[in-house]
Amino acid sequence: MNLIGIGMDLVAISILVFVLYFPRHRRRDLVVAYLMINMGLIAVTSALVAEETTISIGFGLFAVLSLLRLRSAELDQQEIAYYLAAMTLGLIGALPITPIWISAVLMGLVLVGLTIGDHPRLFGRYRVQVIMLDEAITSEPLLRARLEELLGATVHQIRVRRTDLIEDSTMVEVRYEQRTSTGREHGA
Repeated sequence: MNLIGIGMDLVAISILVFVLYFPRHRRRDLVVAYLMINMGLIAVTSALVAEETTISIGFGLFAVLSLLRLRSAELDQQEIAYYLAAMTLGLIGALPITPIWISAVLMGLVLVGLTIGDHPRLFGRYRVQVIMLDEAITSEPLLRARLEELLGATVHQIRVRRTDLIEDSTMVEVRYEQRTSTGREHGA
């Protein structure tokens, strides 16, 4: 059993969950999910390595389990990234990688990638939002102008999800950039 790797994983998953994820996103339910997928992956991978079972069996098992989990709740792309990082840390911690410093470097790269990629200041003015308008707008230029006026933002992409001419409504997914950081905040 790779006790040093498991110890490094415990430190890394603690940083991922309690230093990076929770202070930024505040979803307590996912804290438990990230910790448990990491611990479960450490346990199963350690058992497979100890029994000299082909690691592909373990990877296949967790691929199926992760797909089931990812489909059972709505997760945004950032949450999926944390989910995959938790799994990656668990795998790295359980595998007998020599020399051991390679495991530490790989775990560090995962954490640095999340720290930078999910930093609030990186593209902080960019948002994605689903909006239901109380009017049916079929002209994209008119729709863009209406959304820019409504959001006080520069619209970069519009994806019309539904236009209802009977109920007079339009549902869109809009990707936009806030014009000023001091402006009104909109949910993503």
